[in-house]
Amino acid sequence: MALDNEILRTIRNRRSTRKFSNKQITPEQLDTLLEAAIWAPSGSNSQSWKFTAIQNPEVLQKLNELVRSGFLERYEPDDDYPGKKFAKNAAANESYNFYYHAPTFIIASNVGGYANAIADCALGLENVFLAAESLGLGSCYINQLHWLENDAPVREYLETLDIPRDHVICASASIGYIAATSNALERKPGTVNIIR
Repeated sequence: MALDNEILRTIRNRRSTRKFSNKQITPEQLDTLLEAAIWAPSGSNSQSWKFTAIQNPEVLQKLNELVRSGFLERYEPDDDYPGKKFAKNAAANESYNFYYHAPTFIIASNVGGYANAIADCALGLENVFLAAESLGLGSCYINQLHWLENDAPVREYLETLDIPRDHVICASASIGYIAATSNALERKPGTVNIIR
């Protein structure tokens, strides 16, 4: 039987939130989440990531418009991952919002050509998700900017947000107060192997 403590309960209780309230998180909460991100491990302690937090509604709306047009007009999935096809099809809906209308959105980017770029950013965002859960906030891992990282209009706009052109857009996170909870899904069997 697995052990139990506050951190382990936080891990088990965390869910992906896809419906957020309009209430913005506090500056202290945002600082706490970003501090959690930069305390994640990174390859050779490189800490070469950049976490860009956006709370400006106009900026978020403009980014959503660019992502939607990117999917509709220029994006073709490069593999069979169902999420990519779903995102492209979902963008046809006028109410499409890739970040689920979260009031805070965090973009994790890292130096291009660095082998651990995505892994380091994913570790940072996992810290964000667990910290959010511990603060009573919802969060969701977002892939769409990673899929559109080479889309010219999206990329040009990200540069205006001080995200370097030579950075890989690794992943993003939607953050806010939970408007609707998600149910826990069963863990798939056969995903753990123990050799003693």
